[in-house]
Amino acid sequence: MNTPPSIPATSSNSPAAGPSETIGTSETIGTSETSGTSDNTLLRAHAVARDAADPLADCRSRFSIPEDVIYLDGNSLGPLPNGVAERVARAVTEEWGTGLIRSWNNAGWVDLPAGAGAKIARLIGAEAGNVMVTDSTSVNLFKVVSAALALRPDRQVILTETRNFPTDNYIAEGVIKQCGDRHRLVHLDDAADLTDALDENVAVLMLTHVSYRTGAMHDMKALTKAAHDVGALVIWDLAHSAGALPVDLAGCDADFAVGCGYKYLNGGPGAPSFVYVAPQHLGGFRQPLTGWFAHKDPFAFAPHYEPATDITQFLCGTSPVLSLVALDAALDVWADVDMDALRSKSSALCDYFIQLVESRCDGHGLTLITPRDAAVRGSQVSFTHETGGYAMISALIADGVIGDFRAPDILRFGFTPLYTRFVDVWDAVDRLAIILAERRWDTPAFHARKTVT
Repeated sequence: MNTPPSIPATSSNSPAAGPSETIGTSETIGTSETSGTSDNTLLRAHAVARDAADPLADCRSRFSIPEDVIYLDGNSLGPLPNGVAERVARAVTEEWGTGLIRSWNNAGWVDLPAGAGAKIARLIGAEAGNVMVTDSTSVNLFKVVSAALALRPDRQVILTETRNFPTDNYIAEGVIKQCGDRHRLVHLDDAADLTDALDENVAVLMLTHVSYRTGAMHDMKALTKAAHDVGALVIWDLAHSAGALPVDLAGCDADFAVGCGYKYLNGGPGAPSFVYVAPQHLGGFRQPLTGWFAHKDPFAFAPHYEPATDITQFLCGTSPVLSLVALDAALDVWADVDMDALRSKSSALCDYFIQLVESRCDGHGLTLITPRDAAVRGSQVSFTHETGGYAMISALIADGVIGDFRAPDILRFGFTPLYTRFVDVWDAVDRLAIILAERRWDTPAFHARKTVT
């Protein structure tokens, strides 16, 4: 097994994460793909025992997951929470079908963006009045990048990482064009250089908290302070953080944040995004998409735009009610979840997966690119393979283990503690070891790429 390169990530704003005593600590695994059946049985029994001691074990029953599937892709699309389909059906057949337009008031449709935002606020360390659910992550990025530049009119630089999720950088490039090319987007290849690059020319530091590629996690508190020390503002993309680990936006003094509703928050395909704006910035600018729901009194139908002075300004047009209903219902699974327990289990699951893969899949060209240290890692594990990454994931999916692939060569696995079990980890690695040992992945069918990878 190849060893991972040094990954330039710093510690989390959350407490140091490690396996919980109630879940069990990692133990040395002395097996390989050639080990006897008895050893493997003992190891699986150990995984079952860890599940029996898991304080979050009952949360799995809140989701509809096919019996024949091991789902390790909640970092791309969360599964369907129980009750969501029924809630959406009621919105269609009763609230729309019978209530018709009256349901904007009678069924509370108009309150859904703020209501769902309040549920998310608890998960990201924010006050309810500072989070709104609306539009997509890309659209909300456009709003907050534009707003941040407006708050720093004498500065020219947006500082970011080359390996951000591409939409972040694309949106920043688009905003710069809209502003007449008066600004520059500066990409850094090495995250360790971010602090040194911060100076009086930087208007905005725009970062993804947890890397979609490697799972490496930034120190939100330290980087936000470093940016503020030179007068810059900070935008955090929480797409791979919200619902995966504790986040403390207010405690870290973050300025803006965005995140999506369909990954760890389980809001369904294309679920709307959320946007966070720190209290001190509300009312201090106009976000550029001045739709009627962002008006201070939309139903006055005034001829000219006057922005709301609270988080409502970050709405735009009419909200997608059915998608909001689904996300709002999905968020109810979080009502009693202890985020520290979630983080502890996440760290333990990832540690266990790394340990098993390196023990049982050695010699097959997999290279770990995720930090080993849980304190600087999100809730995913990524390996690379020089030629077979896509085919290996395809073969795993055909065998009932759903992970995903990211170009050019990354096998990516998400570990969502609400429904992922230790026995799922063991079984997934067992199937991966067989696929690699027998080269089941190396067939034309598994190499043929689909439109969505």
